[in-house]
Amino acid sequence: MSLILTEEQTMLRDSARDFLTERAPVSQLRRLRDAQDATGFSRELWGQFAEMGFTGVLVPEAHGGLGLGHVEAGVVMEQIGHQLAASPFLASAIVAVTALKHGGSAGQQAHWLPRLARAEAIATLAVDEATKHRPAQVALKATATDSGFTLDGAKCFVLDGHVADLLIVAARTTGQPGDTEGVTLFLVERTASGVSVERTAMVDAHNAARVQFSGVQVAGDAVLGPLHGGWPTLCAALDAGRIAAAAELLGLADEVFERTVNYLKERRQFGKVIGEFQGLQHRAAHLYSELEITRAAVIKAQQSLGGDATNTSASASDAVAVAKSRAGRSATLAVQEAVQMHGGIGMTDEFEAGFFMKRARVLQELYGDAHYHQDQLALRRGY
Repeated sequence: MSLILTEEQTMLRDSARDFLTERAPVSQLRRLRDAQDATGFSRELWGQFAEMGFTGVLVPEAHGGLGLGHVEAGVVMEQIGHQLAASPFLASAIVAVTALKHGGSAGQQAHWLPRLARAEAIATLAVDEATKHRPAQVALKATATDSGFTLDGAKCFVLDGHVADLLIVAARTTGQPGDTEGVTLFLVERTASGVSVERTAMVDAHNAARVQFSGVQVAGDAVLGPLHGGWPTLCAALDAGRIAAAAELLGLADEVFERTVNYLKERRQFGKVIGEFQGLQHRAAHLYSELEITRAAVIKAQQSLGGDATNTSASASDAVAVAKSRAGRSATLAVQEAVQMHGGIGMTDEFEAGFFMKRARVLQELYGDAHYHQDQLALRRGY
């Protein structure tokens, strides 16, 4: 399959680019940060996401969505990366929707997917319990009761957790932390008794939260997917999140690269434009090459996942691991070179490079950094 966008995908990219450039530039993120906005994103903008159809990009047409695939979702994520737009798009429209598509019953999908597509509700995945992403280390306990289950434990780094209406919670019903068997997913409303949420201020001015579950009662029909068998659904949701994060990293890196090249064409030193210096030309060419290789890896992984949420093949997961690892490293190189080539101004808060650098750092950690994915890829290949 060709590693380029189709005409329809290109049109979607252009539409998302124009929309986000006008409605959600980087300056809006600065305003949210400086105002210490309690929500952390614009509700009005989120409603406009729905009007554009973006919130339903992965939702099947039968449930009011566009019924598209991960390439199209990635096209939107790239443009979000260009503008660093703060929104629940990644957590709700991609990760949560994928989990519901993969493991949800007909009733669960009919109840939640149309609401997510219309941006009438926000959903998020609660999986991590420590400072590093280790999804198999689920320890939050789900104890069976006569009427359902009781959840006890805590989650951290829950994207948009403080504004989510629905939490998709990974809990342990059998086995020990580290086992992939015995993980069960539960649908828990944020307002349920015993759920407490603390918003955490991330370095990139985006949303995350710590969530505590203390004797939370859930009914038996709150189970998402098979009892004790939630691991495949969890992996599908995480892979969707990983390749979406990789696409955002690519868009972020593209934006930083474009701004840096423009600066090299304008800044004069020693009587000439600094872009004429061979050393800077070599560094810019190297960065361009890295970004193009990463672009191919990202679209290959998106195509491997396709539009089918049930695709959890090892080859697709391997492609996602390669893309997420490369995107993190490429974005790091891009933001570091931007700061270096801009000189002293690159270190100032007034200059926007710092916003891109901070977002890149958070996205690297999200759903596993480069070291995590390299290790997983090696383990799956028998090393």
